[in-house]
Amino acid sequence: MRWPILILLALVVLLQYPLWLGKGGWLRVWEVDRQLHEQRAENLRLEQRNAGLEAEVRDLKSGNEAIEERARFELGLTRPDEIYVQVPQE
Repeated sequence: MRWPILILLALVVLLQYPLWLGKGGWLRVWEVDRQLHEQRAENLRLEQRNAGLEAEVRDLKSGNEAIEERARFELGLTRPDEIYVQVPQE
């Protein structure tokens, strides 16, 4: 009576092995799902960055105001009739 139970138990273990640890098992599915969530978060971050860059390019192409603003803040340029005053920060 003991041998049939052991054989059935061994069959159950053999059938469960691919389900949990095999190539397409649950552990692999959970790992791929985690990677998918990480990639979606990264894609969202990159889409937001790209949208900001696209808006900046559109501004630079459309008019001189954006170019003048960048020249003033990044390069410290002024118009001929302006006086540049720099306030030191503590």
